[in-house]
Amino acid sequence: MYEDDDWAAGEALRDSVVRAAQRSPAAVSKQTRGITADGLPVHSFGSLMADLATLTRNTVTTPLAGAGELTVYARPTPVQARAFALLGVSPERTQ
Repeated sequence: MYEDDDWAAGEALRDSVVRAAQRSPAAVSKQTRGITADGLPVHSFGSLMADLATLTRNTVTTPLAGAGELTVYARPTPVQARAFALLGVSPERTQ
């Protein structure tokens, strides 16, 4: 997301405590390039939710006797995998 992750660098650019806060060079780079430091695209909250909504869980049945139903999870994209890792949630979590 477009959050400034390096507050200390932004504070170092400010010459007075009453002056407006400055964005860090990392935040400026993230906004202008649209890519995070680890090479993933930057999302707004809405676009991240739209991206996460594409991850699917499918229930598959086969005609084989005794096979029953299988639950198949789509492989998460790198952005989805990173978001779930930051949340500490497995995308294959059952309800």
